[in-house]
Amino acid sequence: MKRLIVNADDLGASVGVNRGILECHEQGIVTSASFMVTGASAEDAAALARERPWLAVGLHWDVVGEDERDFPLDDREAVEEELERQLGRFRELLDRDPTHVDSHRHVHLEEPTRSWFHELVAPLHVPIRGDGRISFVGGFYAQWEWGETDLRRVSVEALRRVLEEEVGHGWTELSCHPGYVTPDYEAMYLSEREAEVETLTSSEILDAIDDLGIKLVSFADYPVGGAA
Repeated sequence: MKRLIVNADDLGASVGVNRGILECHEQGIVTSASFMVTGASAEDAAALARERPWLAVGLHWDVVGEDERDFPLDDREAVEEELERQLGRFRELLDRDPTHVDSHRHVHLEEPTRSWFHELVAPLHVPIRGDGRISFVGGFYAQWEWGETDLRRVSVEALRRVLEEEVGHGWTELSCHPGYVTPDYEAMYLSEREAEVETLTSSEILDAIDDLGIKLVSFADYPVGGAA
């Protein structure tokens, strides 16, 4: 069976991002979200998530923000302390553990952070983006050249091609970044989020998923221990 998790990054970044993610969950294909507990609207995000038990919520570990601040990713003590701090904040806001873990700008994927991160997250028994248990598809994104936007990459046609060509048998995560532009958030990737909302809530995409025999699931559905 083709099982697809559609995961929205950056929950908590802003009121507009929160609204876009929740709209795509309720009216579209988003099944999971990665919670940026460092975000300006983290408390708003937590309140919204608590009211929607079918939305699986993971930790979007953030140590760079939008301003690409420096963080010593080669310092195990710093990595461990910051991961524990953000996990603690996640639990404080949602009163539960995350269903999955990833990171803003994929900073956990480079060594030595990658090995430390996997070791530190292991006690949670949840998937980590890039750990091999769930195939990752990240091509639904409108800026593959820094600062250069191509909305065709997040069109209905583009997403249909991704579904046809990159979602195979087993478990797949498709990442996305829906949201709305609001005054409380500035980022390089901003207006593109609104185009993502339109595509992710399109009836054509819902029909395509049915036609392709894809089952929408969430990280909460992934079996403990990783058996497919």
